[in-house]
Amino acid sequence: MNTLRIKKNDLVKIIAGSHKGKTGKVERISSRDGVVYIEKIGMIKRHVKPSQVNPRGGTKEIHKGFPVSNVVLIVDEAKGTTSRVAYKVTATGKTRVAKATKKEVK
Repeated sequence: MNTLRIKKNDLVKIIAGSHKGKTGKVERISSRDGVVYIEKIGMIKRHVKPSQVNPRGGTKEIHKGFPVSNVVLIVDEAKGTTSRVAYKVTATGKTRVAKATKKEVK
């Protein structure tokens, strides 16, 4: 398992791929696969064969994740400033810090 510097409910910006430039909130994370799922971005359609549960078959929407390397944390929502994340060890424990501003990330 890999530990990721992006957490659930973080506001992120996509920096590579077909959705480059879009921003959204992290819905869930798969640290085993290194994939981040972002709200309302990356929805794709898949065809479903008929089955007893779904006798007509048809299409359904599934959520496709983004590699964590294609995503960066947004530090300042108003300006849209992004930054990489570092960790700082303090007396209370380990906290996430934005590398660009040296400020603690909530």
